Amino acid sequence: MRTGFVAVVGRPNVGKSTLINGLVGRKVSITSRRPQTTRLPTRGILTIEDGDEPAQIVLLDTPGLHRPRTALGERLNSVVYRTLNEADCFLFVLDATGRVGPGDRRIAEHLLDTGRPEMVVLIVNKIDLVRKGRVAERLVEASHWDFGAYVPVSALTGDGLERVVGELVPRLPEGPAHYPPGTATDQPDEVLVAETVREKLLALLREEVPHSVAVRTESIEAPKSDLLRISVSVYVERPSQKGIVIGAGGSVLRQVGTEARRELVRHFSRRVFLDLRVKVEKDWQRYPDRIRRLGL
Repeated sequence: MRTGFVAVVGRPNVGKSTLINGLVGRKVSITSRRPQTTRLPTRGILTIEDGDEPAQIVLLDTPGLHRPRTALGERLNSVVYRTLNEADCFLFVLDATGRVGPGDRRIAEHLLDTGRPEMVVLIVNKIDLVRKGRVAERLVEASHWDFGAYVPVSALTGDGLERVVGELVPRLPEGPAHYPPGTATDQPDEVLVAETVREKLLALLREEVPHSVAVRTESIEAPKSDLLRISVSVYVERPSQKGIVIGAGGSVLRQVGTEARRELVRHFSRRVFLDLRVKVEKDWQRYPDRIRRLGL
């Protein structure tokens, strides 16, 4: 069979996580409209057992490559560069709703520096949001890089995803599967819980607060066979942010808990008691030791 690792790269908020979820056929990466949603390298696994040639595609979600302003930003960029070195081929995602910019060009240069431009499949995403002429403009803008393939898609609606798979499979090396059939992700439960809570926070918080939030799962216990007791800490950088995360009368934290618990019940197929605590870790984004302590 053909099997290998595919790095999914692009600027912040171009739809990389949504693309991976669409290709895998289930949610493995959190999504939001805010840039820098992805902080941890997540693997989404698509195993194809029918057809002429079985294959397993391991999709590596990466943070959006950007100009870092903090130690966290530098760490996120280092994750992207490390992933590029580990990958067999690449999905380079552009946003159809905007022009090709300096950030896109920097990523293209890094991909060309790998010496394997034929292993890059360039994706023009969000075609459901623009007219066909705009999509054609994006494809023409990117064509001078001379990558291996160019595919317009809507990760949200699924349009074009079959062609993406068709472009990836022949580019993968032959070898044994890395994961058992039916595996969608290798993400630990502790990470899944923390990321689920952070996703719900991102949907509710405003201005600069989302970038100052880190979430860590403290414990997952099973006091009964049908019940999970989960303790989660939400970290912010300033006391004023703590009040915003909690909300008036606890309204924000209560809504986050309700929505996260609902999703976790579906995932674990058990009742879930979710305990959320908000703590202050002053300027944690600026200090590498604090970033590591928070699991990033």
